[in-house]
Amino acid sequence: MSKKNSEYLLELEGMRKAFPGVLANDDVGLAIKPGEVHALLGENGAGKSTLVKMIYGILQPDSGTIKFNGKPMKILAPAQARELGIAMVFQHFSLFDSLTVVENISLGMDHQSSMEKLAARITELSERYGLPLDPHRHVYTLSVGERQRIEIIRCLLQQPKLLVMDEPTSVLTPQEVDKLFETLKRLSSEGMSILYISHKLDEIKALCHHATILRLGRKVASVNIDEESPQTLAAMMMGEELQTLQRGEAVNSGQVRLEVAGLNVTAADPLGISLKDIHLQICAGEVVGIAGVAGNGQDELLAALNGETRVREAATILLEGKPAGRLGPNERRLAGMASVPEKRLGHGAVPDMSLVDNAFLTAFRRMRLLRHGLIDYARTRQFCEQVIRDFSVKTPDAQVPAESLSGGNLQKFIIGRELDQNPEILLVSQPTWGVDAGAALTIRRALRERAAKGAAVLVISQDLDELMEITDRIGALCGGHLSAFYPTREMTVEKVGLLMAGVTLEQEYAA
Repeated sequence: MSKKNSEYLLELEGMRKAFPGVLANDDVGLAIKPGEVHALLGENGAGKSTLVKMIYGILQPDSGTIKFNGKPMKILAPAQARELGIAMVFQHFSLFDSLTVVENISLGMDHQSSMEKLAARITELSERYGLPLDPHRHVYTLSVGERQRIEIIRCLLQQPKLLVMDEPTSVLTPQEVDKLFETLKRLSSEGMSILYISHKLDEIKALCHHATILRLGRKVASVNIDEESPQTLAAMMMGEELQTLQRGEAVNSGQVRLEVAGLNVTAADPLGISLKDIHLQICAGEVVGIAGVAGNGQDELLAALNGETRVREAATILLEGKPAGRLGPNERRLAGMASVPEKRLGHGAVPDMSLVDNAFLTAFRRMRLLRHGLIDYARTRQFCEQVIRDFSVKTPDAQVPAESLSGGNLQKFIIGRELDQNPEILLVSQPTWGVDAGAALTIRRALRERAAKGAAVLVISQDLDELMEITDRIGALCGGHLSAFYPTREMTVEKVGLLMAGVTLEQEYAA
């Protein structure tokens, strides 16, 4: 790029990074002007995370140059990146569960101040930007959405020149997204550059000025966002036109597979959310959706349904008409249930264990992966490779650790691992959080197909567009209370928003 040094805040030229068996970035270039909101687009595994990790000093390029304010730089560590004025909001959080919000944020600050002053600053920023956060709350009590807010506030405290954001809105509500966008636009108008990674192309259209598009590790286009549509952007990312989800009418057979009656769960932590008088029925052949702002009882509900939390009265939860409230997760799996938590690493998969071992963890009984009390590795690997094929998981090998996969590919693997066990009841939380448009379509189609084969599917999601697209009935959690359910075809995003706020809709809409 033969540009004036002063024209760009950040310039990348010829960036290359290879790992064993994978060429993550190959001759990638990118340029961002001061005050520009620049999108970095690509499918999961296209090389986006590798590129921004080199910008932030986590990884070192094999070749290529980085210029910041027109000067060539070797960014050897994140501390050096922060000194230059580069901050980053990561897709996967680096937080200590046992510490408070303010204690976590203080660990990431290069210049220390008193805890009292830092807590006051956190409160001020969280209120200004519409990201509610109690600085004295312990992280283990927070939802994924609330943990994301910690990362955003931590970066804003640094007053950076360049803010790198990796899927920052994946777990925010539409209202929180709107507020965040107001903030980002104001920061942009004040001269801050923003490198924005998202799979939500409507967001890209609403926020960004330009985009660099990667496919299979190479830059394939650099475009003016105003001149493109979500469809053309998706086509450049994927190399083909994005298909749409085709769905038929619900095939509800009337057979109730999962029934919850009067479920009450007292939160173990005083800052947690207690579930109050939850009633729910899901029949064979239907997809039921539950919306809600993060931290309103979604984690607690999933834990009660999948057996991680056992309830006092066994008949409170019925699987195929049989009391299951006292059963643990493995017993519920044997009874036909499968479950996908919202937190991929550490809950859905063990980060440093291989994909083969992670496949074994939830499937060993249902898929008969034990032989004479020992792991049948040949059969387990065969099952793992089937999941990889069925869900187009991009990985060099089934033996790589789960943490080496991109977020979207790990999500496809976890959902595929559960679906390939052919469950009669499937519980999924945040199914397409942080995945690209193609992977999201694959996952949503798989959920509909599983329902079409007679399964009862429950989807807990903060993505209202997703719920409106794939569900047959929809309700919402608010403060541990579950609303009535309504036919999705009769609902609008505005009506679901009312349910999320705890407002009861007119009785005539109830299903």
